[in-house]
Amino acid sequence: MTAASVTLHDEALERARGEWAGLLARCARPLPFVTPAFQHTWLRHFQGEKELRLLTAREGGRLVGVAPMLRDGDTAEFVGHYSICDYMDVAAAAGFEREFAALVLRRLAGEGVTSLDLRGLLESSPTLDAIAQAAPAAGFALEREEEATAPAAELPGTWDEYLSRLTKKDRHELRRKLRRLDSAGGDVQFRAVTDAAEADALLDPFFRMMRASNHHKEEFLGRPGMVEFFRDLVRAMAEDGMLRFYWLTFDGQPVAGVLNFDVGGRLYMYNSGYDPEYSHYAVGLMSKTLLIRDAIECGRTCVDFMRGDESYKYDLGGQDQKVFRLKLTKA
Repeated sequence: MTAASVTLHDEALERARGEWAGLLARCARPLPFVTPAFQHTWLRHFQGEKELRLLTAREGGRLVGVAPMLRDGDTAEFVGHYSICDYMDVAAAAGFEREFAALVLRRLAGEGVTSLDLRGLLESSPTLDAIAQAAPAAGFALEREEEATAPAAELPGTWDEYLSRLTKKDRHELRRKLRRLDSAGGDVQFRAVTDAAEADALLDPFFRMMRASNHHKEEFLGRPGMVEFFRDLVRAMAEDGMLRFYWLTFDGQPVAGVLNFDVGGRLYMYNSGYDPEYSHYAVGLMSKTLLIRDAIECGRTCVDFMRGDESYKYDLGGQDQKVFRLKLTKA
């Protein structure tokens, strides 16, 4: 493979969208936030005055990289915001990450970009090393800092094996709470919603539970345009086959919901809510527990709890992943 065989382009999102979705299967770790469905939705609601630069790399016409960037004068950053997009990155086919990073940095430097602020990069992302290697040749000095932790639970092949990996205390507590849920009486149901129309109809009760269960989530939903963004996002992710919206109900009454994105064999737990009137049954924790059991049964390899160090994530077997921020400035 020679550098000359890969060429960099500016493309419109809609033109690259179909190929971009196919590229994800060739990435080392595809992320829900770097899919055309998520990016298109975020841009429609939050782009503001910044210029979108969708830099793409092609090898003989085949798409091998997409770097969604926002430019504001002589600065550039990933499309997204860390408060909405737990992780941010480029999408690059495995094996092309370093070459792609070098092409992108050289292009931006040549166009007068003097600083880049790249947030949300997982420690497992090949982009971290790719940019570190490419930065000096493009004339950038690099600063790297840890900005967050993001627990994730790797999943074995069976539920019993998953339970065996928990601490004795956590395993005992989980089983005790599951027995209490089983004894609640009435019709207790847990299911996954993947259809766009059905998911949209469930959003109003989901928003009510988010607001009731956590004041930070109430503030989050209160931001201008956030509810509308959520509605559009759920629809877009469902239409592209990436939605898994779990619901726990008692006699048909929603008591907990968990919104997940299903990408690359991993579930990304984006948000959740529960009805505090049912907290005796620990419905918030139980909805996440049942989600993990379903994920194992469906062959998923991981449940990623994403940013935040809430205790339940560790009770459910989460192990910290580091999230990094790269700052590049003209040397």
